[in-house]
Formats: sequence, C-alpha cells, structure tokens
Amino acid sequence: MRTRISIALAALFALLLSGLVFVQPAHAAVGLRISDGRIVEANGSPFIMRGVSHAHTWYPSQTNSFRDIKSLGANTVRVVLSSGHRWTQNSASDVANVVSLCKQNRLICVLEVHDTTGYGEEGAAATLAQAVDYWISIRSAIAGQENYIVLNIGNEPFGNNETVSATWPTATSNAITRLRNAGFEHLIMVDAPMWGQDWRFIMRDNAQSVFNSDPARNTVFSIHMYGVFDTAAEITDYLGRFRGANLPIVVGEFGHNHSDGNPDEDTIMSYTQANGIGYIGWSWSGNSGGVEYLDMVSNFNVNSITSWGTRIFNGANGIRQTAREATIYGAGPTTPPPPTTTPPPTTTPPPTTTPPPTTTPPPTTTPPPGTRSCSATYSVTGHWQGGFQGEVRVTAGSQAISGWRVTWTFGNGQRVNQAWNASVSSSGNSVTATNVGYNGNLGAGASTTFGFIGSWTGTNSAPSLSCTAS
Repeated sequence: MRTRISIALAALFALLLSGLVFVQPAHAAVGLRISDGRIVEANGSPFIMRGVSHAHTWYPSQTNSFRDIKSLGANTVRVVLSSGHRWTQNSASDVANVVSLCKQNRLICVLEVHDTTGYGEEGAAATLAQAVDYWISIRSAIAGQENYIVLNIGNEPFGNNETVSATWPTATSNAITRLRNAGFEHLIMVDAPMWGQDWRFIMRDNAQSVFNSDPARNTVFSIHMYGVFDTAAEITDYLGRFRGANLPIVVGEFGHNHSDGNPDEDTIMSYTQANGIGYIGWSWSGNSGGVEYLDMVSNFNVNSITSWGTRIFNGANGIRQTAREATIYGAGPTTPPPPTTTPPPTTTPPPTTTPPPTTTPPPTTTPPPGTRSCSATYSVTGHWQGGFQGEVRVTAGSQAISGWRVTWTFGNGQRVNQAWNASVSSSGNSVTATNVGYNGNLGAGASTTFGFIGSWTGTNSAPSLSCTAS
C-alpha cells in the first residue's frame, strides 16, 4: 500500500510539475540581454562593449593576452574560435578554459566561429548551419554562463556573391531558432553579410524581421567597418538607422586602415561613444597576409603597443577612456547614459549650398532654484537649398527631471518634416517636441538631444526656444 501511495504521489507530483513547466514562458531571457534596443546585464544595468578581438584559435598558447587586454582597459574580448571546418577545432574543454580566462580577467567574452567567413565566395567557408552544429556540440562548455558570454554565431558569414548573400535573413533566422530550440539562452550576436560590411544593406533592411524571429528577442546585430565605411556620413547613417529603429547594433570589427580603403575610425569611435553603441577593434596581435598594420601590439607583447593600439586604447573616445566594467564583476549598477547625439536622417541631404545661421540662440531663462527646470538650444547641423537638418539640446537644471517639453515658433515659414529622439508635432509655425521613453529622465545638469529634417524658403533664421520640465 505504501508503495502504491508513493507511486501515486510521484505521478501526481510529476503531473503538477509538467503543468508548471508548461506555463513557463519559452526562452526567458537571462544574463546579458536586449532591453529597449540596447544591451543590459541581468540586473538591468547597461553594458556597452569596449574591446578587441583575439585570434585564439591560431595562437592558443597566447593565454596571457586576456590579462594584457584587460590591463589596457577593455571590458570585452571577442575570441576567434574554429568549428574544425577550416582550422583545428577548439574543443569544449578549450572553450571552457577561454571562458574561465575571461572571467578571471573580468572581461565579457564574445565567442565567434571564424570558419564561416566569406561563404559563397570563399570556397572553404562553412555555413551558418554548420556553425550551429558546432555550438550545439560544445554547449556543455558555455551553458549557465549567460552573464559572461555573447554567442557570435559566425564571423562574416557571406562574401560578396549577391545571390548567396541574399539568403542571409533566412539562414540567420534559422540559425537563431536552432540555437534556441537547443536550449541556448545567451545573448546572440549576428554578423552582417558581404564580408561583414553589408554594402547592399541586406542586414540593415531585414534586421527587424530577424530580430523578431528570435523567440527570446535577444539578438544583437554586428557590422564590420572597413573600407566601405570611409566617411562620417556612411557611418552615422548606418548606425543611426538602427538606433532610430530601436534595434541593437554594435561595431563588431573595425580598423584604422584596410586593403579595401581607409575607414574613418575617429567617427566610428566618437559616434558609438555618443550614442551608447559598443565597438570591438580588430585585432590584438598576430595578423598576417599584408594586414599586419592591424596589430595593436607587436608579437603579443603588451609593452610594444603599435600606433593603432595607441589610438584605440588611449586616444579620444578610446577604450581606456570610455570602457566600464560589467557589474557582474562587482561594480554597482549604472544608470543608462542618455543619448548625446542623434541618428542621421533616413536620407542623406544634398551638399551644402547655403551657409547655416551663424548664431545660436541662448538657452531659455532658468526658473528659480528648487523647481524642476530645463533649457534648450537650437542649432542647424546641415543646410542645403530648400532643406536643413536641425538639432536641439535639452539640459536639465539643478534638479533631475523625468520629462521635458520644448516649444518654438518658426519666424520664416520653416517646417519640420521628420524627427528622431523626440515626439514632434506642428501647428502652423508652432512646433512642440516632447521626450520619448528613453530620454526623458535626466540627472541634474545632464543633456540629451533630438534632431529633425526641415524645409525652408527664403530665410532660415533660428527661433527662440522654451523648455518645460516635469
């Protein structure tokens, strides 16, 4: 009888447990995840990648590189691995050791399979499906490490063959789905096609559908910026479209020079810093085949830093200046930094033919101390015949604010045609702009900006602004 009762109770318990499992949300995001278009940690603290790639699969003995990369200020290392299709496979135990080295050195670990590079143009390249096979085979090495690991499915997974690259959306969605079905809960990173540079905008134009295909909505997009991105306009337009669409984006690779052109690394670093976007430079050391100039240190010697290494680690908007260690390693939660610049318009304005106004109106009068207040300044950042791009900077007063409203009246019949980072409405010549969800909360003295495209005829004088805080 006792045995029968035990069996019955066990069966009842199993039934109840199955019901509990059934009602749990599928693929609940854990660890590093996407929230409101940005990467955050499990505690909700924003995490902005500032790091470099390390070619571990070709230099497996250079394990001190993790320590050395951290010593120069990085918070992230992107680790080159091989699935075994083109180079010696990194075993599950080796990957587990890599993760351990990242954790020992307080680095977030982006793991990537390099064998997929240039598929469709590079004959030896593996498919994304084959990369997923590899990830599933070593899942034991990374399961439970969602706080520390980003899974970059495959490096630059398609070459310049346009017919093959056109399959990127389907192949990428299928890869994400397979990983989720296999139990991976990590933040997933997906590289752009066309050697990572997406010069046909396949990733850009299909990013929303690919993001939606992830049951966990926990995918970040990675653009590689080399010769295709040799002007500020190309960089800000590409990244700005992702920010404007509230889709997560990082610059997963970039350099200061390349065989296909000279990327504008200064704009890459300044724009990503201003807009809270992560970047990962290529690469620590060991480059060959004519691109040795991309080594950040010579011969893996941290005391022999190159000009490129000096630029990315110690220069303006560089790693040492801008990196913040992940809070999982003991730092307290951080407040998301408000965007300080705006995405560009969805179309590139024609060349300037008319000079912009030479003066900027002063901030509005600040209300008496003790009240919530804000000020706003207006500037024209681009100007052409019949059109212009404007920017408004909103600054909180002596107290933190939870929302803002800026109004002005155009004096010469100008019109706002489109805007970003604010909700903008017009009635005749009067314009009202209010904050959106992510930029209303400003600390005392903190600023945010919003932008717009406008039209004008005759004269384009700057209006006076009024700012009201809540």
